[in-house]
Amino acid sequence: MNLQRQSALHSLTLAVAGILGAALSNASLADSFTEALTGGTPKLDMRLRYENVNQDNSLKDAEALTLRTRLGYETGKYQEFKAYVEMENVTAVLDDDYNSTKNGKTQYSTVVDPEGTEVNQAYLDFSGLQDTLARAGRQRIILDNARFVGNVGWRQNEQTYTGASINNTSLPDTKLYYAYLDKIQGINGSSTDVHTHLLNASYSGLGFATLTGYGYLVEFIDKPSTSQQTWGVRVDGNTELSSMKLLYTAEFARQSDYKSGNDNINADYRLLELGVSVGGITGKIGYELLGADDAFSFETPLATKHAFNGWSDMFLNTPDGLGLEDRYVQVDGSIVGIKLLGVYHDFQADRGGANFGTEFDLLAAKKFGKHYSAGIKYASYNADTFAVDTNKFWLWGGIAF
Repeated sequence: MNLQRQSALHSLTLAVAGILGAALSNASLADSFTEALTGGTPKLDMRLRYENVNQDNSLKDAEALTLRTRLGYETGKYQEFKAYVEMENVTAVLDDDYNSTKNGKTQYSTVVDPEGTEVNQAYLDFSGLQDTLARAGRQRIILDNARFVGNVGWRQNEQTYTGASINNTSLPDTKLYYAYLDKIQGINGSSTDVHTHLLNASYSGLGFATLTGYGYLVEFIDKPSTSQQTWGVRVDGNTELSSMKLLYTAEFARQSDYKSGNDNINADYRLLELGVSVGGITGKIGYELLGADDAFSFETPLATKHAFNGWSDMFLNTPDGLGLEDRYVQVDGSIVGIKLLGVYHDFQADRGGANFGTEFDLLAAKKFGKHYSAGIKYASYNADTFAVDTNKFWLWGGIAF
């Protein structure tokens, strides 16, 4: 820790100690502080999941049975302040024949669920300003559909961020969000130092759609040449047409170098999606482009990547200098409370037009009351010119209070 951070931490410690000391010197304030501290809400979230990975290469099939446990505590409110602390543990149960990226079992296919215990979230909230929530500390951040900033909630160890954020809703039908981050806690337990600014503003007063504009400026301290800035706009909405609902989404973003980033970082993102919902069944067709320019391609380093471009995770990183075009068809609905979802992807290169491969994804999931859930999921990637044939299967159950 450098001297500047030590000084800031020392000043913050003295300030907090001073505030608490002044508050606790008054008996009535001390009582309300104690009530807020002891009258909070404990939280428990557990997920037991089996994952199997089979690939057409020299690696052994991976089998991972892991238990993710999150235990948190949210205090009551005191002088418009509220705190939350959450611990997270991931443990391999019985089946641990997989490469977690941390356990050294490189002879197996990869399942990025390494064992370990960490502080998942620890933040302080302040709501003393009208229609505004300010938060400081390690926190979960999900913006829009998590395409650019998300928590990677599918993995057992989620991605969280350390910094300060402010969310304001004082303007009619408008949400304004800003965050400054200095650290990213990754899904494999690693920590990445950054200087990052997140700006996101949305307006829902149009009636037929929500309009969102955003700017994400990410400086990577240890790999400055990869620093990037992304500016974009998104339109997402629906319209009632007789007995059906028309769904539509359009998005455009441009990515370039930021700070000491490589001057050649320059690529576009496009998304077009059209769907129809009838009788509880929704069908969508979509086109997503992560463009390429020279040796670089459009990247989304803070995203929940698993939710996009196929659940087999073949395209967590956009192919360098080639980019990615993803044409997909999706159908979802529910039967007796069971959510059903199927997606077909056709992947091609943006530059050169090579056929990368195709993928078929299936999911069935159900919630049992407020606290219990279970699901089954399958992904099958058929390689053409990129990666290898890959099949993945998941079975899980969860409980949350």
